[in-house]
Amino acid sequence: MATKRTITTADGSVADPPRDYFEDVYAVVRQIPAGRVTTYGAIAQYLGLRAGARMVGWALNGCHARPDVPAHRVINRLGVLSGKNFFGSPTRMQELLEAEGVSVTDDTVVDVKSRLWDPSLEIG
Repeated sequence: MATKRTITTADGSVADPPRDYFEDVYAVVRQIPAGRVTTYGAIAQYLGLRAGARMVGWALNGCHARPDVPAHRVINRLGVLSGKNFFGSPTRMQELLEAEGVSVTDDTVVDVKSRLWDPSLEIG
């Protein structure tokens, strides 16, 4: 059985270690089913991130070398592929979504409401 990790602060008190927000974001993104999308804001709300959607975007900008994190499934609140420039080519994010059956026109997911996956509802 794993032991709960703690840290000792400068005044000698014991505290939980700081959260790794990026790993928290990646854990949520890994749960988005193929063919569905979510928003930066929905992830931020689910995780209770003070910095909000921008923090989620920052985390995802650094994960493209991690094939286990399907960052292409995260879009902005309007359905726009706002992170498309971080996929190596301007069309790669769209290609990945279309391979999963998600239609994209003019860098925007078509019928985003029917594709939307909300972690607050789906995970609980």
